[in-house]
Amino acid sequence: MYRCGLLLVLLNFGHDVTASTSKGVEKLLELGTDFLSTGRYQDALSYFHEAAEQDPGNYVTFYKRGTVYLALGKAKQALLDFDKVLEFKPDFTAARIQRGTVHLKHGDLDKAELDFTNALIVYPDHEGAINSIHNTRIARDQIQSAETYLRHGDYYSASQVLTQTIEICSWSSYLRELRAKCRIQLGDYAGAVSDIRSTTKLTADNTKGYYELAKLLYQLGQVQDSLKEIRECLKLDPEHRDCFPFYKKVKKIAKFLEDAESASESSEWDSCIDKSNRVLKNEPTLDNVRLTALRMLCKCYTSNSEADEAVKNCRAALDIQRDPETLCDSAEAYLAGDMFDDAIRDYKEALDIDSNNQRAKQGLQKAQQRQKQSESRDYYKILGVPRNAKKQQIIKAYRKAAQKWHPDNFPDAEEKKRAEKKFIDIAAAKEVLTDEEKRAKFDRGEDPLDPESGKHSGFNPFQEFHHFQQGGSPFQFKFHFN
Repeated sequence: MYRCGLLLVLLNFGHDVTASTSKGVEKLLELGTDFLSTGRYQDALSYFHEAAEQDPGNYVTFYKRGTVYLALGKAKQALLDFDKVLEFKPDFTAARIQRGTVHLKHGDLDKAELDFTNALIVYPDHEGAINSIHNTRIARDQIQSAETYLRHGDYYSASQVLTQTIEICSWSSYLRELRAKCRIQLGDYAGAVSDIRSTTKLTADNTKGYYELAKLLYQLGQVQDSLKEIRECLKLDPEHRDCFPFYKKVKKIAKFLEDAESASESSEWDSCIDKSNRVLKNEPTLDNVRLTALRMLCKCYTSNSEADEAVKNCRAALDIQRDPETLCDSAEAYLAGDMFDDAIRDYKEALDIDSNNQRAKQGLQKAQQRQKQSESRDYYKILGVPRNAKKQQIIKAYRKAAQKWHPDNFPDAEEKKRAEKKFIDIAAAKEVLTDEEKRAKFDRGEDPLDPESGKHSGFNPFQEFHHFQQGGSPFQFKFHFN
């Protein structure tokens, strides 16, 4: 409401000066002003357009339309209308002050000061013009100070001064470009992105702004966002000498990353690994882009049961960024290789950074359980299968191991005794890992066949041996446990 009220005050100020207006145009201006009073700027604008077409020599019409343009943030159109008003009526002070305000916001300080000075010639005590001249001179001094700080490499002081100046010259693309440079030097990349993005809106056809924004986003590892901005540059100039080659590079990297992510979601580990390695090949230097690919390799190698490669890529990722999520990725790679101490160390480091990280809490508990479990029977190791093995793979491994270690294959008493123990472990492994509930308990660190756990399921290895056949005939043998 305050904004609408202010606009109406400015419009009414324009009515202080009489203008030759037909009744039709008068009605259009009246309707436009009514819509303006309720904040319906686009409706108001349509009536002012029509009034300007009917009476192109009416300065009041251009003044009102310029004021609405200003409310909509369309400074370029507003300036054209205020120029037209002052062309018709050079002593129209309200239009001159409005135009000076637009120049000040854009950082065109000389033009702004000239407009405010001319307004004061007509109205020497005009408070708005006096304050605006004061702000214009402050902004000029601040810009000079900021440029001096920049020349001496004092980016912090320059950034502080520029922030103050931008409060006065909020539409200045130049000042935001300067502050973006400072923020990059200070490591405030989010602030720099915001400033450069503003310049693409403040300046028409700003191919340079889109190119700089795309480069910065790419350097930050935000490849898809970079691709989006570089496309905006090419919309303005499809053959831009900087944007076009950069677009081809970013598009290729973005496609590899997208394909790797899609492969990971579909559990296509080999494809995920291939696409991620292509990213590293095509981007050999930029760490933030490589980080995404390294983390993908860390996860996909882990899921593909290639623990050594998983650990190598996880450590490379941690050399770039030691954050809780990457540490948890690394810990899971160590777990896949049964390197429990290393996994526990990484989970603990993740919790040192973020004590509430649930993934690290749960992972640490799992790693400690697995470490404890490793001191007893590990059913996965007994059958020689990975922890993510499918049931069919487990049964195949069981049959192979059972054929090898069946006690009837060992005539020597001592060897038979050792084989009997091995066979019992093999049968137990098959019992646990082919039963979803028992396998889930084992994966949580609990042995469902351990009598001391109080949850022994009554597994009978003799029954398993009775059913196991080789060559179509059941094995006949006796067990000796003494």
